[in-house]
Amino acid sequence: MEIGLILAGAALLILSSQKILPWLANKLRGKRRLYLLASVPMLRLVIITGALVLIIPRIIELSIQNMVGLLGTAGVAVGFALKDYVSSLTAGIVAVHEMPYRTGDWIQVAGTYGEVTHIGTRAIKIVTPDDTAVFIPHLKLWHELIFNANNGDIYLQCEADFYLHPSHDADRAKHALEDVALTSPFLQTKKPVMVIVQEKPWGTHYRLKAYPIDPRYQFQFVTDMTVRGKTVLADLGMESASSPAIAEAAS
Repeated sequence: MEIGLILAGAALLILSSQKILPWLANKLRGKRRLYLLASVPMLRLVIITGALVLIIPRIIELSIQNMVGLLGTAGVAVGFALKDYVSSLTAGIVAVHEMPYRTGDWIQVAGTYGEVTHIGTRAIKIVTPDDTAVFIPHLKLWHELIFNANNGDIYLQCEADFYLHPSHDADRAKHALEDVALTSPFLQTKKPVMVIVQEKPWGTHYRLKAYPIDPRYQFQFVTDMTVRGKTVLADLGMESASSPAIAEAAS
């Protein structure tokens, strides 16, 4: 009966906290609302822990032998549950030594690209171009490829792609795209501008590569080169290429 009452009381407290605290939080504004909502899972954990502390002595006699067995079992369970956490801590130590990423680096891990804004003990925080915070545990270091765009440097290469119909003056198009990059207000003049041309079955692929003055301006830089590059090529009378799917649909 005592254990049943403890469980019933814990369940009642948890249900009450999950109803009352969010209701109170919705009456507040700003950070106070967020702090009160964040306290709901923490309070639930405290209630469950308190219930276990009250129930265990009523099931097991608190002798030295029983306590050693109980603590041993709990230690194995906790160790198994925290193995990923310990792996992340170990990977974090390795990351501090090898420095695959630093604060301010633009990295891509498991398909997520963004700027590293914080390196914690267990995980790193990156902010994506859409201003979304993503927390990535260090254990990804063991089995994921980590792409670092600037690797602790202020130079980050950007690329703008253009696809033209094969029938055009390639040398003229190449020099026109170089001028587009050289006249951009976001250009880092200390690094070279490159235009890589590749002939494809469906047309000609131009890759305009250059460096912005700061990695944070990479998207503005690519946008500027793309918009002005399309305008320049159109003014020169150069027709855009059609992909095989578009060509088939048109026919």
